[in-house]
Amino acid sequence: MTSGTEHLIVERVGATLVLTLNRPEARNALSLPMLVGLYDGWIEADQDDAVRSVVLTGVGGAFCAGMDLKALAGGGRLDGQQLRDRLEADPDLHWKAMLRHHRPRKPVIAAVEGPCVAGGTEILQGTDIRVAGRGATFGLFEVRRGLFPIGGSTVRLARQVPRTHALEMLLTGRPYPAEEAARIGLIGHVVPDGTALEKALEIAGLINANGPLAVEAVKASVYETAEMTEADGLRSELTRGWPIFDTADAKEGSKAFAEKRPPVYRRT
Repeated sequence: MTSGTEHLIVERVGATLVLTLNRPEARNALSLPMLVGLYDGWIEADQDDAVRSVVLTGVGGAFCAGMDLKALAGGGRLDGQQLRDRLEADPDLHWKAMLRHHRPRKPVIAAVEGPCVAGGTEILQGTDIRVAGRGATFGLFEVRRGLFPIGGSTVRLARQVPRTHALEMLLTGRPYPAEEAARIGLIGHVVPDGTALEKALEIAGLINANGPLAVEAVKASVYETAEMTEADGLRSELTRGWPIFDTADAKEGSKAFAEKRPPVYRRT
């Protein structure tokens, strides 16, 4: 199991793994220690059956202000060379950390306070459920600096919000307040400032109470069928769904309902 890095805190809250971006002096801008910690956190969540969900958040009233090129070049105070060796050994590690090349099998909930811009908004698009404080800000600022949002936004954003909104966000580089981000569908909940993590953990608790095999199969089916025709998607759904009915967890769920008690799921 991982213990995080100087810029990434890993904690357990019940069956939820909480990954906290921890670089408040830089509004949690991405650094190499943060990316390595994120990558290890996603892998831990995938491999540990005791983890039912993941919450991603940030300290200091900020989510993530994007990439910090100086920090990436310099490594970290702790084991800087070792961290750079990790990146050299897996040149895609940073993309996996940002959820560009990796989709965790457990549900990922973003709890956003303050700025969630540039690389922050790109990571956000790799999460499944999104909660934001009322004062949160979103946006893809790359074009304002003559840059390209290469973390996946030109592919994913228009699949998550209507194309007109995706193109406006991508081409203007303007900030979006939380209420507007919710209206276009980028986030699902707007809550009072300082309560995004509380709401995210509430949602995680609801997910954690459900059958883990069913939850993971449902998530996988949603993403697998997203670009299929309806007919192909319905066929694919059956390949994911039918095996769940044969699990001991499915029988336990029905038995617990009949006996009017909470189910005890064992991932079998």
